[in-house]
Amino acid sequence: MAHLLDTSTLTAHLPPVVLEVGELFEDAGYELSLVGGPVRDLFLGRVSPDLDFTTDADPDQTLAVVRRWADAYWEIGRAFGTIGLRKDGYQIEITTYRAEAYDPSSRKPIVAFGTSLEEDLVRRDFTINAMALRLPSLELVDLFGGVRDLHAGILHTPGTPTSSFSDDPLRMMRAARFVSQLGVTVAPEVSEAMTRMADRISIISAERVRDELVKLIQGAAPDAGINIMVDTGLAEHVLPEVSALRLESDEHHRHKDVYQHSLTVLRQACELETRDDGPVPTPDVVLRLAALLHDIGKPATRKFEPGGAVSFRHHDAVGAKLAAKRLRSLRFDNDTIKAVARLVELHMRFYGYGEAGWSDSAVRRYVSDAGPLLERLHRLTRSDVTTRNRRKAERLAFAYDDLEARIAALADQEELDSIRPDLDGGQIMGLLGIRPGPVVGRAYRFLLEERMEHGPQNPVDAETKLRQWWSEQPESQESTP
Repeated sequence: MAHLLDTSTLTAHLPPVVLEVGELFEDAGYELSLVGGPVRDLFLGRVSPDLDFTTDADPDQTLAVVRRWADAYWEIGRAFGTIGLRKDGYQIEITTYRAEAYDPSSRKPIVAFGTSLEEDLVRRDFTINAMALRLPSLELVDLFGGVRDLHAGILHTPGTPTSSFSDDPLRMMRAARFVSQLGVTVAPEVSEAMTRMADRISIISAERVRDELVKLIQGAAPDAGINIMVDTGLAEHVLPEVSALRLESDEHHRHKDVYQHSLTVLRQACELETRDDGPVPTPDVVLRLAALLHDIGKPATRKFEPGGAVSFRHHDAVGAKLAAKRLRSLRFDNDTIKAVARLVELHMRFYGYGEAGWSDSAVRRYVSDAGPLLERLHRLTRSDVTTRNRRKAERLAFAYDDLEARIAALADQEELDSIRPDLDGGQIMGLLGIRPGPVVGRAYRFLLEERMEHGPQNPVDAETKLRQWWSEQPESQESTP
């Protein structure tokens, strides 16, 4: 069915470039419609900087229309019928009507251009994304009840879910992403098809899966998106370590579900992110991935102790290795992999602080080991407290408040964020009369250890300690005549 929207209301939310390009195509004798996410977002009261259009013009004809109008254009997607361009700060893609399917054994789509808007819409992923706005008339085309499903907050597919996911298995990941981003639920038949076809995600490239996972993690409710992946079996192929957490119990609460605990930690970590001017601006992918993966070392380290207790010794170190391996397989960048793995490795470091207390040396090491991840580590550690025991939760919060206060106090005195030995490499070589080599590194590490243990020292004391250390090294005897 088609609906004619109130022009004055709609144009108030539409960027001027939408109507401009619509008039250009109409003047050239072609059809053009705004389609997909940008139409959906109009009903949500927002406008994306990325605008998608579909047309009956082929790529050559599209280029002829927009070449002089666009600020810039590119033809990277030309083989798929897509011309990209930029205009007034908006990223625009204009795609020829098409039908697209996947060969069951191939990752690459088979592209065939279509002849009508209706034919194009039926091949889209979900009804809420299968709406179009004809331009410049502003006629809404909603053949599959997208407005209805958007208001109901439910994901249906235009055709059968089996056909949709067979055409592009990545749509199953996209369903989980929309659960996270839009707060929708999946229709029962969509969930059933995802469960039955979950293994088809394996034909999709790791890079495309990663991109969908990142969008899911950045959503307003990433825990809900992850839960859909686990419930349908998608996670078995994308994040199997997370699915495995359902089998575990917590070391302190034997009947506590570690999987649900991890979702709670993820949700609480999101709540502790800051605004753009804060130290951890939302959404922070590194913090959120670390929160989700922080306990994935538990299945491999579970041990039943005498008396029925369960332990997970060194699950932090094991989990760090597993997290790095999983993120590498998903083709994450090295910086993200290292940061997430480091946070997983450090997430247990705080425990014990409240009971035994830490020396200034231990506090310095905590800060030094966290490095630029310190603010994220603060939030991950606080998020890891999910106990319902109010007294215990308050005790842990108080202990971490105290640790942060001590870090702040030492930072004022010692510049903790850039701890260095009191003498640099050049000074070490000059004082000891040695050339560059491994010995300089050992001397540097000795002075760094002294700095950690005792705090800043004046150059004279540092030189005295260095000379004493040097006198005990075999190389110093070799250089003595």
